[in-house]
Amino acid sequence: MGKKKTIVCRCEDLTLEDVENAIDTGYTDLEELRKKLRIGMGPCQGRVCFQLVQKILEKKTGKKVPIKSLPKVRPPIIPVSLGTLASDEK
Repeated sequence: MGKKKTIVCRCEDLTLEDVENAIDTGYTDLEELRKKLRIGMGPCQGRVCFQLVQKILEKKTGKKVPIKSLPKVRPPIIPVSLGTLASDEK
């Protein structure tokens, strides 16, 4: 069996190793990591992975990541069903 991978972002299939490698190569804030690895751009919009990446970043850099740097969750104002989105009706 191969080495077990710790998944950090299921939406984008990112592992702990992916995040740590990005930090080691110079991506040292959440915005840089988001752009590099697409963290928070999947269906969950970062609800799960941003806090995990924040903790990894703090551990690797030894610096506190300000909470204000976490993205705000923006759900739709009015929920829309998939059937509505997929229909041809206007």
